[in-house]
Amino acid sequence: MATEVFGRPSDFDPHLDSLVRVQAGRLRSKLAEYYAGEGAEDSIVVELQKGCYALAFHHVTTTPKAVLYSADEKEPQPKVERSRRPYLALIQASVLLVLVAVAVGALVLTRNITPSSFPAVKTSPAFLVFWHPFITASEDPWIIFSNGAFVGRPESGLRYFDPRRDSREAILDHYTGVGEVLAVYDLDHTFAQLHKGIRVKRGSLFSLDDAQTNNLIFVGSPAENLTLLDIPSTHEFVFQRPTSGPRRNDLALVNVHPLADEPKMFFSSPPGTQLMEDYAVISLGPGMNPAHWVLILAGTTTIGTQAAAEYVCRQESLEQLLLRLSVSDNGEMKPFEAVLRVKIARGVPVGSELIALRKVAQ
Repeated sequence: MATEVFGRPSDFDPHLDSLVRVQAGRLRSKLAEYYAGEGAEDSIVVELQKGCYALAFHHVTTTPKAVLYSADEKEPQPKVERSRRPYLALIQASVLLVLVAVAVGALVLTRNITPSSFPAVKTSPAFLVFWHPFITASEDPWIIFSNGAFVGRPESGLRYFDPRRDSREAILDHYTGVGEVLAVYDLDHTFAQLHKGIRVKRGSLFSLDDAQTNNLIFVGSPAENLTLLDIPSTHEFVFQRPTSGPRRNDLALVNVHPLADEPKMFFSSPPGTQLMEDYAVISLGPGMNPAHWVLILAGTTTIGTQAAAEYVCRQESLEQLLLRLSVSDNGEMKPFEAVLRVKIARGVPVGSELIALRKVAQ
C-alpha cells in the first residue's frame, strides 16, 4: 500500500514513516462517523479492523422497535423497505475515493510528482490542444502558488505586511488560501492524465532564472503572488486597488479596454458581506523567454483562483473556451486573456461564466 498507493520508494520502512497507519486510522474514524449518523440503519457495515488493512463486511440484524399509540390514533403505516445494495456500493465507492484522495494528497506534498503514479486514462482532445505547450516541453512546468506576506502569530492574529510600520524580517510567507491548494490539486490531476509531471513552488521562492528556462503556471493574483510583478503579466485585465469611489482600496480586476457592454472594473462581493460572487482571470502567453509559456489563474479572492483552475481542468468548460479561441497551424494555442464571473455558495465555486475575452498578439 505504501509503494503502490502512496508512491513511497521500494525501501519504505513503516517504522520510520507512519503514513499508512495514520491514513488507515483516519479511514476508520470516517467509517465510525458514518455509521454513527447517516449509516446507523444500514444492514451492512464495512469495517477496517485495527492491525490490518483488509475491509470486512458484516450483516446487521435489528429488532424492530415497539410503537405505542392510543385507540384514537391511526395505526402507523409500515415503512417500505429500501434496497440496501446502494448503500453497500456507496460505502465501497467512498472507501475507494478516500484512498485515491489520500494518495494524490501525499504525492502533491512530496513536491516532485510523477505521472507514473496514476493510471492511464483516455484524454480529451481539448486537453491535448490547450495544454500542448506544457506537455510537449522537455522539462516539467513549475506551478507557482501565491503566499501572501503576513506578520504576527497564528495563535494571536495575523495581518498583511505593511512596509510603513513592519520590518521585513517579521514576514511569515508560509500561508496560502484554500483556493490555491485546491487549484494545485486540480492541476496535478490534469497533468497526471496527460502523463506529465509538475513541480510546485511557493511564490516567495520563485526566481527569474525559473522564468528564463521553464514553462510557468501562476496560481493566485499579483496582490499575493508578488512574483507576477516581475515578469510579463496580463495587459487587458489587470489587478488594481482603486484610490477613489465606494470600493476604494478593494482589489479589483480592471478592464483596460472595455467593450460597449462591459464594465470598467470587476469586484467580488463587498467586504463584510457573504462572498457570493467573484471574478477571475485566465491568461496564456509567452514568458520572459519567448520559447516558454506563462499561464495565470487568478481571482480577486482565493475562491476565484480555485474556479479559474477548475475551468481549465474540466473538459466541458475547456471545450467552451477553445470554441472562442484561435489555434495556430501547428496546433498550439495563441495568447489570450479571459475573465470569469464566479458564483459562490458557502465558500465553494458553484458556477463559472466566461464574460470577457481578448486575443493578444504575440
